[in-house]
Amino acid sequence: MKYIYEARGRNREQAAAHVGVGATKFDEMVRDERMPQPREIDGRVVWDVYELDEYFDRLPRRGQKNVALSPDDIWGKMAA
Repeated sequence: MKYIYEARGRNREQAAAHVGVGATKFDEMVRDERMPQPREIDGRVVWDVYELDEYFDRLPRRGQKNVALSPDDIWGKMAA
C-alpha cells in the first residue's frame, strides 16, 4: 500500500493561501505576529502548517476585540 502525504511545510504563497489571504497581506501578518515566523531548511523558508492553523485559530471573529493570546495562554485556559 502506498501512502501519499501532503507536505507539512508551506512556502510563502502556499502559507498565504492556506490561511486565505494574499502573499502581501500574509507578509504583514507575519510582521505583526498574527502569523508565525518561518522555519529554515537549508536556506529555504517554510511555514509549518500546524503553526499556521494554531495562529489562525487565534484570529478574532468578526465583532470580537483583537486579543491575541500566546500559545501558553491558550493551553493554560484549556487546562483550567
